Amino acid sequence: MTAIDLSNFAGLGAIGLLTLNILLGLLIATKYNPVRRWPHRRIDTVGLHNWTGYVALALALVHPVLILFSGSAKFGVADLLWPLGAPRQPVVNTFGAIALWLLLFVIVTSVLWQERHAMSRRAWKRMHFATYVMYPMYAVHSVLTDPALRDRPIDYLDGEKVFVELCVLVVAAAIVARVRWQRRQPPARVHRENLRARRAA
Repeated sequence: MTAIDLSNFAGLGAIGLLTLNILLGLLIATKYNPVRRWPHRRIDTVGLHNWTGYVALALALVHPVLILFSGSAKFGVADLLWPLGAPRQPVVNTFGAIALWLLLFVIVTSVLWQERHAMSRRAWKRMHFATYVMYPMYAVHSVLTDPALRDRPIDYLDGEKVFVELCVLVVAAAIVARVRWQRRQPPARVHRENLRARRAA
C-alpha cells in the first residue's frame, strides 16, 4: 500500500464524516428530538455533530500530508498549502485546499463560540454557513481528482467516486427536505406569539 493509497483512504473518510456531520447539523436545525422520535433513545446529537467535525478535520489534514511521502507525486509543502503551482491537477487540488481552510475556519469559530463565547450566536451562525461552500468544494475535489495523481481520465463509476457521488446525493436530498420543512413552519413572530400563549395558559 502506497502513501497515495493511504491519502485516498483518509480523504474518503473525511468526506464520509463530513456527510454525516452535515446530516446531523440539518437534524439539529429542525430541533429533532431522538427521545420523542426514532430511535427513542437519549443521543447527544450536538456532541456527535462536533466530534464528527473534529475527526473529519484530522483526516482532511492527514490526507494531503501523506502525499509528501510519495516519490511519484513530487508534491512539496507549498503545493499542499496552495496547490495552484502543484505538479499534478493544480486547479482541482486547489478546490481541496480551499475546502480544508474553510473547514478549519468553521471548526475554530465553533470552538471559540462554544467554549469562550467570543462572539454572538448570530455571528457564529453566519460563519457556520461556510459549511455550505466547503462541502461542494470538497465534493468537486474528491470527484475530479485522479486517485493516482497521474492526470488520467476520471472513471465516475469507480468505487471511490461512487461513494463520493452517493454522499453528495444524500446531502442534497437532506438539504431539500430541510428547506421543505422550514417552509411549513410558521413565521418566527407567529411562533413566538404561540409560545407566549401556551405559557400564559
